[in-house]
Amino acid sequence: MTVIVTDTGFAQDDWTGGFDGSSVLELQSDASLNDVALDGVELVRISFPSFADGRGFTLARQLRLKGYEGRLRAFGHVLADQYAMARRSGFDEVEISDDLAARQPENQWLARANWQDHSYQARLRGSTAAR
Repeated sequence: MTVIVTDTGFAQDDWTGGFDGSSVLELQSDASLNDVALDGVELVRISFPSFADGRGFTLARQLRLKGYEGRLRAFGHVLADQYAMARRSGFDEVEISDDLAARQPENQWLARANWQDHSYQARLRGSTAAR
């Protein structure tokens, strides 16, 4: 089983569209977006094979810059410490295993749910909240 992490905490997966149709696109961290068609795609899942592999953050940002407005989900080895970066780069949610949820409980993820606060850009502006 898996747990979905959002800004409000842990939840069960509410995606009912299945993961093998044309409305879901699953990308590996080394994917190129040059030939990716996003028409009709409602959910993009980007794999994180290792917590040390940050290429998924770049893919998320590139997808948002390309105009993708659908649901964007990180899955795999994403840690609570990386949640704010995931949200800033464009992810809507993170999918983690039950084992990881037990090792890093909901309160650790919620501690990073204020991802818009204390950003580098906000500190440069002299504010504690990103604009």
